[in-house]
Amino acid sequence: SEDMQKEIEIFMKKEQVDRSIAVRKLLNSGLREWKLKRALKLLEEGEVTFLKAAHIAGLDVWTFADKVKESDIVWIKLKPEDLEKELSRK
Repeated sequence: SEDMQKEIEIFMKKEQVDRSIAVRKLLNSGLREWKLKRALKLLEEGEVTFLKAAHIAGLDVWTFADKVKESDIVWIKLKPEDLEKELSRK
């Protein structure tokens, strides 16, 4: 859209990059955000463990823990048998 093109032009000027680099940077940023949101959603729904969610987000566990805290999601804790499985993978 025309508005998006204007925003990209502003980004290009501020970042001092050409259009292809600007689009790649914005796409990369968007993908990182999408991966984080997906990981948080899966964690909150109890579909994945905390470690798996951090992996999906592409973050180390400490950074992911900060993101979980910032998001204020409520996530389901593992059942004892799931915790044992997770720990035995090490």
